[in-house]
Amino acid sequence: MDTKTVDELCAEHSLDVTQLAFRVGLDEKRVRAIVEGRWTPSPAERDRIAAVFGLTRDEIAWGHKVIMSHIHGHGPQFGRSP
Repeated sequence: MDTKTVDELCAEHSLDVTQLAFRVGLDEKRVRAIVEGRWTPSPAERDRIAAVFGLTRDEIAWGHKVIMSHIHGHGPQFGRSP
């Protein structure tokens, strides 16, 4: 069985962040961070989110998503020496 992210499950169930936050009973900002992959929820939070989708926490892919940004180079200080 392929695990899905919370973002994918929300899309499948036509839930937005506000609706999910209400059903889970967590702050909307926290739920948005979880959906966007910027926050890994606690085991208890995972259980609550999984229950909304009729799943167990082990059936959902949790964790951070990698956002690519200035890995190499000097970023906004272009032209300056380190």
